[in-house]
Amino acid sequence: MSDKTVIHVIDDDAAMRDSLAFLLDVNGYEPQVYESADAFLKGTSADVVKCVISDIRMPGMTGVELVRKLKGSGSICPVILITGHGDVSLAVEAMKAGAVDFIEKPFDDKALLGAIRSALEARSADPEGSSVRTEAEARLADLSPRERDVLQGLVAGKINKVIAHDLSISPRTVEVYRANLMAKTGSRSMSELMRLALAAGL
Repeated sequence: MSDKTVIHVIDDDAAMRDSLAFLLDVNGYEPQVYESADAFLKGTSADVVKCVISDIRMPGMTGVELVRKLKGSGSICPVILITGHGDVSLAVEAMKAGAVDFIEKPFDDKALLGAIRSALEARSADPEGSSVRTEAEARLADLSPRERDVLQGLVAGKINKVIAHDLSISPRTVEVYRANLMAKTGSRSMSELMRLALAAGL
């Protein structure tokens, strides 16, 4: 029997499943693939699962619904969600429901592998997430009140125009604030910024 860590991959796109399975295999993991969340739930026992990578938008049960179902059953297995362009608000909703991370398509292999390592490490260390929250709060400490307002709008899933209207500023100004948020927090992507904000309790 293999002593490799099993990573469960759920995606209705066969090409994406094959691509992820290959990436995991060559990096020392044992991939198990499923075409739907229902197939995953029927084919395995969630209480022994180490890590799940799932697409957000799928026929039948979505990635968000899967996260809620697993958390509702008391499972502690970390779920990393893959999101297409424009799904950031949905991914934020999923993280609030209990997903540990989300990766935007097209994603960098290193980003996904890093998310897997972090998810596996977080399972055994710091279960309450206290150090994660402390670090997140420290990275957000230098934000101005208006930058925090913009960040809260982003976390709520609002687009630039809506945030601009709510704050009585121009959409261009919102873009400037977004760039400031990325620079001040050292975030390399919008998903990383969203993770920070959620970890800090925004």
